Amino acid sequence: MGLIDWFIVIIPILFVFGMGLYARKYARGVADFLSAGRVAGRYVLCVGDVANALSVIGIVAYIEVHYKTGFALVFWNNILLPLGVVMSLFGYCTYRFRETRAMSLGQFLEMRYNRPFRIFAAALRSLSEMLANMIMPAIAARFFIYFLDLPHSINILGCEISTFVLIVFICLTIAISIICFGGTLALLITDSLQGMLLFPLISVMIIFVLYRFNWDTEIVTVMSDRMANESFLNPYDISNLRDFNLILVVVTIIASTVHRASWIGAGYSTAAKSPHEQKMAHLLGTWRTALVQLLYVIMALCIITCLNHVNFSGEAKKIRNDLSSHVAQELVAPENRADFSKRIAAVPEQKHIINTDKPLSQEKNLDTPTLNAAHEAFKDYEGEAEGNAKFQQYRTLYHQLMIASGMREMLPPILIGLFCLLLVLAMISTDDTRIYSASLTFTQDVILPFFKNGVSPKQHIWLLRAVTISVGVFFLCGSFFMSQLDYINLFVTMMTTMWLGGCGPVMLFGLYSRFGNAAGAFASLVSGMVLAFCGILVQRNWADTVYPWLVEKGWEDNVGAILETLSSPLNPYVVWKMDPIKFPVNSYEFYLITMIITLIIFCAVTALTQKEPFNLDRMLHRGIYNTEGENKTREKWSWRNLASKLIGITPEYTLGDKVIAWGVFVYSFIYKFFLAFILVIIWNLVSPWPLEWWGHYFFITTMLIPGIIAFVSTFWFGIGGFRDLVRLFRDLEHHVSDPLDNGQVEGHVSLADKAKFELLEAEQKNNNTFCNAKNSSVSKGRLSK
Repeated sequence: MGLIDWFIVIIPILFVFGMGLYARKYARGVADFLSAGRVAGRYVLCVGDVANALSVIGIVAYIEVHYKTGFALVFWNNILLPLGVVMSLFGYCTYRFRETRAMSLGQFLEMRYNRPFRIFAAALRSLSEMLANMIMPAIAARFFIYFLDLPHSINILGCEISTFVLIVFICLTIAISIICFGGTLALLITDSLQGMLLFPLISVMIIFVLYRFNWDTEIVTVMSDRMANESFLNPYDISNLRDFNLILVVVTIIASTVHRASWIGAGYSTAAKSPHEQKMAHLLGTWRTALVQLLYVIMALCIITCLNHVNFSGEAKKIRNDLSSHVAQELVAPENRADFSKRIAAVPEQKHIINTDKPLSQEKNLDTPTLNAAHEAFKDYEGEAEGNAKFQQYRTLYHQLMIASGMREMLPPILIGLFCLLLVLAMISTDDTRIYSASLTFTQDVILPFFKNGVSPKQHIWLLRAVTISVGVFFLCGSFFMSQLDYINLFVTMMTTMWLGGCGPVMLFGLYSRFGNAAGAFASLVSGMVLAFCGILVQRNWADTVYPWLVEKGWEDNVGAILETLSSPLNPYVVWKMDPIKFPVNSYEFYLITMIITLIIFCAVTALTQKEPFNLDRMLHRGIYNTEGENKTREKWSWRNLASKLIGITPEYTLGDKVIAWGVFVYSFIYKFFLAFILVIIWNLVSPWPLEWWGHYFFITTMLIPGIIAFVSTFWFGIGGFRDLVRLFRDLEHHVSDPLDNGQVEGHVSLADKAKFELLEAEQKNNNTFCNAKNSSVSKGRLSK
């Protein structure tokens, strides 16, 4: 990068960092540090979420998947649209969680179940979250090394220091500093500023890529050049795709419903002015997601076209060589690196002529010669078993980081700086949010419950900072020592299964039902944790330990036959076939099996042990417990208000809120679901579309319409976010924190509500006693007459 590019990157980062430092003056109490004083507006929450939604790991994971599978599967993801919109319109889980006024997920769990379960569940969630997220700094650091073509080590004052470790350390230091400045408040302010900067940066990148590649003659022709049953465009021709197919859609639908509440409870989820404002922030997220998704799609199309179209074969050869050279610095011993580079360089430039040469497939494509050369080299250097394990790491890094090497090759000056800024901002916002989520959960729900007499507000905040630094150190060590061997999405799924495998029933029954107790919750989480741990252990050690052990015992054929028999009813979408490199059962399939088992266990144990139903009104601050006087009245259903009720409109909605709700409904249901999905399915049942029509379809649905929405959103959310940010500072100036509002619980009730609830219950009891006495005296008078 040139000097101007570095200025483009450094100046905005310093501004964002300075605003995080400025936020310190407003973090005067625990509620400010944990929940931004509960005074945040919808737009500042939504724009802040843009920064969280866009991440280096998100871009890499998206391209890693779609480089292998194209966009045909995207069509079937439209099944999720009604589900997601309905959940947003009705505030599914998020509204009720905000009603509890819990500052953390653990606080809710203690109010709903008990304190031991709060500690256990929070510790498990934190561990699962940290294991899943600790690869983020590593992926980001490698991305910048490959993108900026940095050396893998640098000499500082005579000491040889790993560039990877240095970048990870700098990134984590910035993220941890912002958290320590002001917790949720500092994150909300800095993330919203980053979100407002990211909108125009994303728009610039989208315009450039569309200018660089021709949709019809380059992008669509490459996407059309695939073997039967592995189409990148036709959603009816994807039966042979493995790992990312219709089973993934089914698992996503189930997980979206079951785990809507499983990650809430930290930071933004408790920062809104009211439950309604929280609900509207999630609803607005439907619009801002279009911009982030559009960027991901554009970049995936860019790298697929560049590496597979004959017009860019020279650039593709250079990208593959540079990529392999960087990977070799990490995986190949110094004495073998020259030979490894020579073998990769000997692979000829791939000049694939579309419509003349045989179509590409997952097994044989333009990357196959390079991957085969690398695999043979690793087996020569390390032997069969260790060579397979090394190749698994090489293949993972190769597919993850091709976007970094590719964008470096394609972008001109200035745009390199803008792209780098976009990703640095995305990296900071993602790192600080993930670190803070884990540290907040661990502090609030694992450490503080052991302090029977509580801690002072000052001690509370310093404890949060100390745990944040400790989590940052864990991320640093994990980034350095953890080798991620599978797709990012599959790796994260397996790690989070430790928590998600058993927490779904705990959260859903906890928020929506009087059914459910601590015994059932413990049974569900423990069984999910054990199953996930076994899956992680086998997957992590498959290539170098488990499979060689099966071969040694002569069991590989019998085990393979059993797996193929079990999966055969769901072929070709589920195929458990013995493989020396990769565990046959993928993470999504294992995740689904675990969720089914834990749901059965939760219901069975609760039914056997629960003695009385839970007091749900008290936890949700309803009825006599509505101490803040929030408008929780419910309109009765009638033909007049049927349409409004169906899309979740309540008496709290203003005219502007109703316009937003109807706009989301029309876009998501009428356009995306009925016109662009159901109608297309019906049409193809009558008359199947040719491949070129699918190319036009994806241009309209993934580029044109989202592009228009993204353009409007850039101004809409920019203005709304700035307005809400000004209001946030104004409200914080006059906000007075309640020292008891610190996330602690006594007798299933928040400490901040305990005295109020006891008074209300006493008044209710006295009123009932008075009414009973009055009724009794009236009855006696009637009898005497």
